[in-house]
Amino acid sequence: MSEQDIEIIGEDASLLLVDDDEPFLRRLARAMEKRGFEVEMASSVAAGKAIATARPPAYAVVDLRLEDGNGLDVVEVLREKRPDARIVVLTGYGAIATAVAAVKIGATDYLSKPADANDITNALLTREGDLPPPPENPMSADRVRWEHIQRVYELCDRNVSETARRLNMHRRTLQRILAKRSPR
Repeated sequence: MSEQDIEIIGEDASLLLVDDDEPFLRRLARAMEKRGFEVEMASSVAAGKAIATARPPAYAVVDLRLEDGNGLDVVEVLREKRPDARIVVLTGYGAIATAVAAVKIGATDYLSKPADANDITNALLTREGDLPPPPENPMSADRVRWEHIQRVYELCDRNVSETARRLNMHRRTLQRILAKRSPR
C-alpha cells in the first residue's frame, strides 16, 4: 500500500464485505484489495455479525437483504463494536424508507445496486459533511419509477390490487409493469 493510499484510507484499512451474491462478493473483494483495503468476506448475517464482533473493521459494505435476514442487523453490531466505522449499505431494492432506516442505525451512506467499486470507494472515503461525487451511471428515470413501484408493491405485501389503488393506477397496467424486467 502506498503512502497516498494510507493517507486516504487511514492506518486501519480493514474492510468487511457482507453479501450473499458470491460472484459479486468475490469481484468486489478483488477490486477493493486493489484499492488498498484489507478485505474480509461474509455471505450471511450470522457470519457478518461474528466478524464484526471478533474483529470490528474500520470500513464495511453490507447488503440489505441476505438469505438469513436483514443486513441492518450487521450494521447495528458494527456500530456498537466500532462507533467510528464507515458503513455503506447496498441493496437492489432502493427505497427511501430503507435508506432512512439504514442511516438512523448508523450507516454512513446507502447505494442501490448495481454499484461499482468506484462508487463504493467514494462513499466509504467521503468524510462527514462532504458530498461524494455524483455517480458515473445514475439510475434512469424509468429505473427510478420501476424501483418506486417495486417498493410500494413490497410494502403492500405483494398485493397487486392494493398497490394499484395506492399508486392510482389500473390493476392490469400494474400487472404488465411487474411482469417486465427492470429497466437499466
